[in-house]
Amino acid sequence: MLLKEVRITMWLGSPTNCYVVMDEKTKEAMVIDPAGSIDKIEQILKDENAQLKYIYLTHCHADHIIGAESLKQRCGGKILIHKDDYPGLQDSIINLSIMVLGKDYELKADEAVEENQVLKLGELEFRVIHTPGHTKGGSCLYCEQEKCLFSGDTMFKGTYGRTDLPSSSQMAIEASIEKLLKLPGDTMVYPGHGSPTTIAAEAANWTADLGLFESCMKC
Repeated sequence: MLLKEVRITMWLGSPTNCYVVMDEKTKEAMVIDPAGSIDKIEQILKDENAQLKYIYLTHCHADHIIGAESLKQRCGGKILIHKDDYPGLQDSIINLSIMVLGKDYELKADEAVEENQVLKLGELEFRVIHTPGHTKGGSCLYCEQEKCLFSGDTMFKGTYGRTDLPSSSQMAIEASIEKLLKLPGDTMVYPGHGSPTTIAAEAANWTADLGLFESCMKC
């Protein structure tokens, strides 16, 4: 699997991590959370002679979605999001576009995905894991073959996404973290903000001292 990361600076909060993943045999690719820097993302795809199949949104917040439409227009691909966040893409209160952009922003996805749905890029398989809490329809993508998880704003290194926003839930995100911690410990975690981590490292943080594993108020 080819994996490229693009860090996209937003005026509010920490940079958003966008990921380009590709099956190296078939050249089928997926872009996760394109919040901007479309020229750079497009160039990566061109350099790899990649065919963009999916544009995956881990949740509906503006700092993860605002480049999706432009990327689709330039490179093709289907915009996907979990069914519970599908309506939020067209609700400026839920998608935080006023907060992030200073104006209303709406986006329509091509398809609403569900728990355990499998997305295929050539021989690679990515399983959708519904992880509500930061948003009602937050989700992660897990690739067992490559031992990696794209966690959006559910799990970060030593913390998790904030739960004081529209459609957020503290109880839900705690349950979602417990769900993710059942994955193999050597799974690499690629979050929506900040540095990569592993399931084992986060399991240690979570069980050692719950007081240290607090909500990230910048994400």
